[in-house]
Amino acid sequence: MNKYEVLYILAPGLDEAEINAQVDKFSKLVTDNGGEAEVNKWGLKKLAYPINFKNDGYYVLMTFTANPEFPAELERQMRISDSVMRFLVTKPE
Repeated sequence: MNKYEVLYILAPGLDEAEINAQVDKFSKLVTDNGGEAEVNKWGLKKLAYPINFKNDGYYVLMTFTANPEFPAELERQMRISDSVMRFLVTKPE
């Protein structure tokens, strides 16, 4: 099991229930694949530059442990989600 971090930005138009549903969806995806996830919600912040004509985004940092094959599946799930504006999966040293 390796340690990973993913920082993703959710669309600002989501209400609190939709944000929680998306965060739970990604953390459940980690736990269903045998890993452990820790979620840190940073909240709504101004973006450095507009993305899809939006100036704000809801930032979430999730640290997790998973098998080496899992981050590709997590990235696939985030790519097909309409509410995720940007994401970055890293493996901290």
